[in-house]
Amino acid sequence: MFLKGRPITMYMNKDQMDSYCLEARAELPSNKLKLDWVYGYRGRDCRSNLYLLPTGETVYFIASVVVLFNVDERLQRHYTGHTDDIKCLAVHPDKITIATGQVASTSSDGKQLAPHVRVWDSVSLSTLHVLGAGFFDRAVVCLAFSKSNGGNTLCAVDDSNDHVLSLWDWQREDRLAEVKSSNESVFAADFHPTDSNVVVTCGKSHIFFWTLEKGVLVKKQGLFEKQEKPKFVICVTFAENGDAITGDSSGNILVWGKGTNRISHVIQGAHEASVFAVCMLRNGTLVSGGKDRRLVSWNGGYQQIQTVEVPDLFGPIRTIAEGRGETVLIGTTKNFVLQGSLDGEFMCITQGHTDELWGLAVHPCKPQFLTCGHDRQVCLWDSSSHQLIWTKTVDDSAQSAGFHPSGAVVAVGTQTGRWLVLDTDSKDLVTMHTDGNEQLSVIRYGPDGNFLAIGSHDNYIYIYAVAENGRKYSRVGKCSGHSSFITHLDWSVDSQYLVSNSGDYEILYWIPSVCKQVVSVETTRDIEWATFTCTLGFQVFGLWPDGSDGTDINAACRSNAKNLLVSGDDFGKVHLFSYPCSQFRAPSHVYGGHSSHVTNVTFLCDDSYVVSTGGKDMSVMQWRIV
Repeated sequence: MFLKGRPITMYMNKDQMDSYCLEARAELPSNKLKLDWVYGYRGRDCRSNLYLLPTGETVYFIASVVVLFNVDERLQRHYTGHTDDIKCLAVHPDKITIATGQVASTSSDGKQLAPHVRVWDSVSLSTLHVLGAGFFDRAVVCLAFSKSNGGNTLCAVDDSNDHVLSLWDWQREDRLAEVKSSNESVFAADFHPTDSNVVVTCGKSHIFFWTLEKGVLVKKQGLFEKQEKPKFVICVTFAENGDAITGDSSGNILVWGKGTNRISHVIQGAHEASVFAVCMLRNGTLVSGGKDRRLVSWNGGYQQIQTVEVPDLFGPIRTIAEGRGETVLIGTTKNFVLQGSLDGEFMCITQGHTDELWGLAVHPCKPQFLTCGHDRQVCLWDSSSHQLIWTKTVDDSAQSAGFHPSGAVVAVGTQTGRWLVLDTDSKDLVTMHTDGNEQLSVIRYGPDGNFLAIGSHDNYIYIYAVAENGRKYSRVGKCSGHSSFITHLDWSVDSQYLVSNSGDYEILYWIPSVCKQVVSVETTRDIEWATFTCTLGFQVFGLWPDGSDGTDINAACRSNAKNLLVSGDDFGKVHLFSYPCSQFRAPSHVYGGHSSHVTNVTFLCDDSYVVSTGGKDMSVMQWRIV
């Protein structure tokens, strides 16, 4: 086959030579994938994206999936209608209908997909309406339903240079009005509680009060007068009497008199730094949260009732929502969702990575997998309880990981050439070594546990002899022969051979115990491989799409039963093929959910699930094989 004009030579096993036919059609696999669990939450750079539904489900989003998570029953449901990053979410007053807005995206065949709003039913998960395709520019960043006219109106702000504010009769899919709101960033938009013709928007150094008059949105600018103008007005909510309440980057909470554009009350220095969230509870208590990690409650006269601090581990408070009874839900900038009280007991409901995610390894005999990324977090997850078992912060951005076949230890490769070995039970550091000074993109133990191979961006594969069940390491040498960085590695069943792929699409074979390359085709063509994660090879070449440039498939993995092959691509898609996959452009089942390049995919040890990691979307998705 050819990639970017380069010929790639692949040899088939001898026993296939008589029966193989190049023109034969590959079959779709009889199995399918069903999204079972999504690990993570997008709190880092999105606001107002966390709500409790009357069903007891907490609703939030990450990547292109909206998660409906019933914490008590430990069940997740997923709305998967979007094709790329979701940026905003609004819940209708009926507490059933939900609107979500997404960014513009590109499909795998290069088509531009327009940003749009989807209105859907949170009970049936069916899409009711799609709004604004071809109208919005770049992304939809703010959404709110009206509160007084039965929730018939939806307001939206897009991410165009003019941050166009539009009002929609969403049931008729009819645009009622539109206006260029500001050439500065807009962070929040909300309807007045009793007047569905009034909308407030706020953002970089502004707050605007809009009134819909005869199909035209008329603007009144909020006047700061004696109050020093803040750099950012970050969040807005309303008191029951119709006053608007804003939180800003100066740490102040300002109250804007109902129907005016003037400040009627100031809580000076409500927080030590930016106020990121304000939330009005049913009982009239105002709750604010900020960069100082403090959660403060205020009474109707804006006197402080109490204040609690969220532990540093969780990070600044990004968004607040009313929970059940006396509880509140908090989303943080470190991508935690917490359930807590105003007295200060916080329980973590959801957590995830906070930077690009590449490393993924599966435990050899337990329902566990490990993820690691550029946030320097190494996380061990339990796939049956969907819980985090432990997390450990390491000194460098992590890139790759691999378990010892005993499961006792796990090796983690970083972006600096340093690699470390951790005890799987205690997460204690067992040993640390450095090879080269470039990123280690793949790290794999031989099936017998006596060798470790480490593929680096410096074009070498470093080989170590391993003793004492993964606790002792001595360097054997390095395999030199690739003319580009190492991308994938697999060991033979008998641990005698290694196969590697590189950035310039080479396939090379090695005897790792002596670090020698094997060039004899007769030797290599019939080797049985313990794993198949290489994206180049006769057994898998069918996974490459037409016109591929060789970089758009990031990862592949053969099932342990050797009947399925899963791959992750640059378009956020997970593909499921039949294995072997040795016919050109083999058909696959295709699954969306990720909104960034899928950086890694693997089967769990018993083939019950596939796990995928989503690069810049920072999500981990677990798919049931059905």
